This record gives sequence, structure tokens and C-alpha cells, in this order.
Amino acid sequence: MRAGAAPAGCEKEELRRKQTMKVLVIGLGGVTNGGKTTLAEKLKKMLPNCDMISQDDFFKPEPEVETDERGFKLYDVLDALYMDEMVKSIRNWMKSPTSSGVLTEEPQNTCDNLKDTEDVYILIVEGFLLYNYEPLNELWNRRYFLTLPYEECKRRRSTRVYQPADTPGYFDGHVWPMYLKYKNELEENASNIVYLDGTKSQEELLSCVYSDIIQELKKLREGNFYQPE
Repeated sequence: MRAGAAPAGCEKEELRRKQTMKVLVIGLGGVTNGGKTTLAEKLKKMLPNCDMISQDDFFKPEPEVETDERGFKLYDVLDALYMDEMVKSIRNWMKSPTSSGVLTEEPQNTCDNLKDTEDVYILIVEGFLLYNYEPLNELWNRRYFLTLPYEECKRRRSTRVYQPADTPGYFDGHVWPMYLKYKNELEENASNIVYLDGTKSQEELLSCVYSDIIQELKKLREGNFYQPE
């Protein structure tokens, strides 16, 4: 065996692992301040071999974000994000989830439902504009969309501090209209999306989504499951 080469047994084991490895890509999208990040972080702790990507990490720098005639920075549109980079990051994870920093420790909520999942790797992608960009729609195994009524969304938004800060009229003039625009597009063109009521408690939402993902894991183990290319 030449210097530095892995033993044949190790190579066979690595090949077997890659052949049996399956990935589950979960989208957790929806309205601003709907609880997406909190829900994603809780799911990450409960599910095996689970990693998370946040769409907020792909915002362009402020000087590159367009400003409209009212002086509003147009952050709630696809052009404010490096969407190609986001797709690339997800695809890179799908090719090699074990080298992406995923922790393989036991999930907090170990149960019989999670048996035989050592070769299953889960990616949760959370963000406000996940399903209106076609290259991303090729990647999802399961899609969730959190909703809020106008008054509750505006109330929650007013308690948050953003950088740059929301200017007067920004929510009504940009944030909410863009949410409605993209949500309407979604309802007209997309299917197989699970809509979630963001006014429900985090515990209730967590239980609902966790149970649904467990069912997806069962399908994956049984082989009756779509794997994105």
C-alpha cells in the first residue's frame, strides 16, 4: 500500500456509507417574525444528523440593495439576496453532508422513530423567500410555510431591532406588500406546501412539524421517497 493511502477496508466502508447515505432537505419558510428561526433551531436539536442554513446569511451588503423612490431599502425581494450562492451552498451540503460540520451526536428526543437513521442526513433551510426561486424548488423534500395575520405580524416586527432599522412606514410600504405578493405567487404556482399558523404556540408548531418529518424519515427508510438530484 502506497504511503498515505487508506486501507482497503476503510475505502470499502466509506463507499458503502456513500451508497446508503440519504439526505432530507426541509424548507421552513414564510412571513417575517413568524418564528422560523426558533422552530428550525429546536428541530435541529431534536433530529439526527441535522444541520441548518439561514437565508438571512445571503443578504447582499446594504450598498448593493436597491432603494426605491420613497427611500425604502428593498430588502424583501429576491434581488436583495445572493440566491445563486444559497443554492450552491445547499447543493454542496447535499453532496457531502458529513463534511459540512453536521454533528452526529444523539438527538435530544431519542425514540424508536429515530432508529436506523445513522445514514440519513437532514438539512433545514429557513428563510422568508424560499419558494419563489425556481432553482431552489428542485431541492426540497418537504416544504413548510408559516403565516401570520397583518396585525400580529406588525406587532412582532415592531419589537425587533434591525440593522439598518425599519424607517417609518417601511412595514406597510414594503415588507407586508412584498409578503402578500410572494405568497400569492406561491399559492398560484406551488403545491405540496404545508401551511402553518404562526399564532400557535412554539410547542404546538414544533410537535406538528417534528411528527411530519418523522413520517418523511419512515418513507426514506422504506425507499418510497423522492431524492433530489
